[in-house]
Amino acid sequence: MNGLDLRVVRSALGEWADDLDDPDALDRYAAAAWSVIAEPGDGVAGAIVRALGRVEALQMITQDGLLSGIGDARTLARAQERWRPRIDGGAIAAALQTARTNGIHLLVPGDPLWPSAVDDLGVHSPLALWVRGDPARLGTDRPAVAIVGARAATAYGEHVAIELGAGLVARGIAVVSGGAYGIDGAAHRAVLRAGGVTMALLAGGADRPYPAGHAGMLADIAATGVVISEVPCGTAPTRWRFLQRNRLIAALSAATVVVEAGWRSGSLNTAGHASALGRPLGAVPGPVTSAASAGCHRLLREYDAVCVTGVDDVADLIGALPADPSSERATADATSVDTDSRRVRDALSSRTPRSVTEIARHTGLAEADVTGCLGMLELEGRARRTLNGWLRGG
Repeated sequence: MNGLDLRVVRSALGEWADDLDDPDALDRYAAAAWSVIAEPGDGVAGAIVRALGRVEALQMITQDGLLSGIGDARTLARAQERWRPRIDGGAIAAALQTARTNGIHLLVPGDPLWPSAVDDLGVHSPLALWVRGDPARLGTDRPAVAIVGARAATAYGEHVAIELGAGLVARGIAVVSGGAYGIDGAAHRAVLRAGGVTMALLAGGADRPYPAGHAGMLADIAATGVVISEVPCGTAPTRWRFLQRNRLIAALSAATVVVEAGWRSGSLNTAGHASALGRPLGAVPGPVTSAASAGCHRLLREYDAVCVTGVDDVADLIGALPADPSSERATADATSVDTDSRRVRDALSSRTPRSVTEIARHTGLAEADVTGCLGMLELEGRARRTLNGWLRGG
């Protein structure tokens, strides 16, 4: 790909650009190209795009010769070495075509619906966002809170995530998370059940549900909220992309709450980004003997995180008004949670232990919701965990 061949650009953009004399069309193509060429959080790419603009910066790196006059020459030369193998018009066109086929929107900085909160990341802010769902849900004044935590969550952790998620919906607050198993999934599902808005940030392409077991949940999120990725369609998630994805979770949120995290949990990475951005940080305490809460206790001790014991604490982090307990939404949420707990308890036997899967089959609830209800029932003494499953308590 030598320079910007307008025929290539026209073919790639399709109906997204009827008139290539329109500078916005070329700019959108350039944003998609940079999304393909540079890895998330590439500060050198961010710096030259800021200095030159997306189109001119793309023209410079697709032509022969090295970049010059923008920062350190050695840094620029090394950056161009890593970008050059990815300068592929076919890959850019494929990403755009896949996005159109799957109803995925390309947002670029400057768009009316662009979430300006991510610009706080400076040169490390995203060069484009691929959004599955209605991008208008990103452009609202609705505050958002990140709820994150361990994939290998305990019943206690999932129960807390469910309560926080549902409670934030009652206050008109959106929930941001990473779509993973454990705490992320529990928070997303609680918001979906309560009729709220939730945003899932993926480390791979927005067309590739990950984990695969959450494909249905992510589809539900896209129907009422948004599924967002910084990398183009078709991109596989990798370890470093998960870490870079975490900075977006923190940037999109007015506050971040870590519900459960081990000593080296990736959720601490998200917390670190929130702290670096000056966003409020909260952590849920757990049993001092629980390895699943060691990271939360570390945040409380070393990062001055606020101790979160309920949704009121989260609302205080962002200065949100308390929910009106007489509102229809709050009443509906409370009724829903109570009804589910009753169904789970009714499915328990006082003699024969039952697994979460069996209880889910009996109640018609998702296993994550069953786990959360069981945690609450256990705390109340109305359910009892054994080596072989769950029994009804007193």
